[in-house]
Amino acid sequence: MLRSRLPRIRTLAYLLCLALLVYVVVYMPTSYTIERPGSADDVKPMVRVAGADTEELGTFMMTTVSVTYANLALLGMSLFDDNADIGERNKDQDDDEYRITQQYYMNSSQSSAIAAAYREAGVAFDVETEYVFITTVPDQDPQQKEFVAGDKITEVDGQAVATLEDLRKLLEGRSAGDAVAVSLERGGKTVEQRVKLVDIPNGDGTTRSGFGVSTGEVLRIDPDNPADEVEFTQTQVGGPSAGLMFTLEIYNQLTPGDLTRGYLIAGTGTIKSDGTVGEIGGVQHKIVAAERKGAEVFFVPEGNYEAAKKKLDETGGQMRLVPVKTLEDALNDIQTLPDKR
Repeated sequence: MLRSRLPRIRTLAYLLCLALLVYVVVYMPTSYTIERPGSADDVKPMVRVAGADTEELGTFMMTTVSVTYANLALLGMSLFDDNADIGERNKDQDDDEYRITQQYYMNSSQSSAIAAAYREAGVAFDVETEYVFITTVPDQDPQQKEFVAGDKITEVDGQAVATLEDLRKLLEGRSAGDAVAVSLERGGKTVEQRVKLVDIPNGDGTTRSGFGVSTGEVLRIDPDNPADEVEFTQTQVGGPSAGLMFTLEIYNQLTPGDLTRGYLIAGTGTIKSDGTVGEIGGVQHKIVAAERKGAEVFFVPEGNYEAAKKKLDETGGQMRLVPVKTLEDALNDIQTLPDKR
């Protein structure tokens, strides 16, 4: 009797082992990510200036990095992919906090891009803070769970909070352990919380009292002339690295003629409102993404140039790689290009 049941027991054991193997290889999460070349996307559909000069025979393109949470199968396959890099998953933020932080960086980048383009084009404008919000809630202190990433802080003890400076002043002189009433906007609804303040290191050995969460403010750039108003469409892309390319597209729409001069121009780099271009991560992947899209020129922050050049040499790409420190550097280089229109 036992012998007749052995084949069935053996088959069941094989199936259980197979199911376990599939789970471990395919479904079991790991603490790693895989970065690969993302996309090179036309910026024009993402940006609209109210009274724009829309002439554009070429294209300004933003470049991205594809980040995938890795299972064991993907980790194994990535070892045979020259364009894949393995990194560690961010343990300080959960997925929602990471998404909110990246969207905040994107919003800040867009505001800086508008301001930089306005300054270059001689457009008069004002800067206003739209709202202050929570970007990250640490896990260490349970009392901080009264906040949720994405909460907008509207009032503290009945006093309006319009800027980070407002928040700082309202908490100034308080001590750790003091309780304050905080009004939040969460998902379109008002939430009232009673929050105890905690000590926050200043970095110089001193402390100040605060909420113990990371905060940011979203800025609004208002031109004096409504015809210069800039609107962005919603994108699935986060982070600050499209700043330079956003600025070039906005400037192109604000000014007469076609700044692209008929070229496919890709690039990357953060932007400050004064036109300073900053370094970014994953430049090697962005070089590959731009090449695949047929870009002829690639603007790269000066600090990322060596890594970008190394990747371009490895791939044998023919793009013209241009290091830039400022918006002016990019604009001056474009003016040297023979007009293809």
